[in-house]
Amino acid sequence: MPETLTLTGERTLPGIAVENYWFRRHEAAYEMIAPWCRGAVVLEAGCGEGYGAERLADSAHRVVGVDYDEAAVGHVAASYPRIDAVRANLARLPLRPGAADVVVSLQVIEHLWDQAEFLADAVRVLRPAGSLIISTPNRLTFSPAGAPVNPFHTRELAPAELADLLAGAGCTVTRLLGLRHGRRLRRLDRRHGGSFTATQLGGPPDTWSARLRHDVATVRAADFVVTDRDVDSSLDLIAIAVATPH
Repeated sequence: MPETLTLTGERTLPGIAVENYWFRRHEAAYEMIAPWCRGAVVLEAGCGEGYGAERLADSAHRVVGVDYDEAAVGHVAASYPRIDAVRANLARLPLRPGAADVVVSLQVIEHLWDQAEFLADAVRVLRPAGSLIISTPNRLTFSPAGAPVNPFHTRELAPAELADLLAGAGCTVTRLLGLRHGRRLRRLDRRHGGSFTATQLGGPPDTWSARLRHDVATVRAADFVVTDRDVDSSLDLIAIAVATPH
């Protein structure tokens, strides 16, 4: 575990065996969106530990990583020199209007109190027809009973709700996709009583069986798939939207 950061429930970190499922689930989304960032000036809003921004830097022209957490920003600056790490409020992004080609915010919007304000500022810093890429847990499968089960989430979104928020911010959604388990993870679902994810959430890691620990530690990003089929039943949503020229 990076010495400057701790697990808070709001982010996952690379290199922690018991967090590997969540890390790889996030990593799969970064792998999927990387082509949209090729040659671009990218702002990642809510960059956390920085591993995702670092992945995008492999193809982007420049990546600015923004986070409100001071320790996270310091860690990114020290660990990932290719990233311009900046501490800022996500409703006041530190770029001038039209400075970014792509704004990325993965697994962040569900934590924000004013989601519309954040999206409006993301559109402000985008060039005309720039891309806004958002991922978030699918409310329909993550918290099907209604209120978020994660105490750090303020408002979770269903696919139609996410699309409506983006439209209200002046964006046109070009792709609305769902991340779900691929073949190997579906086998692990069956092995662990129907839901590999629920089994992990069923108790703290020190109560896990040796089999569960092994299976979590061996998950890869390639074990997840992203598709536009049956998005309502997906685990996470990934929306790719274009800022409508003013």
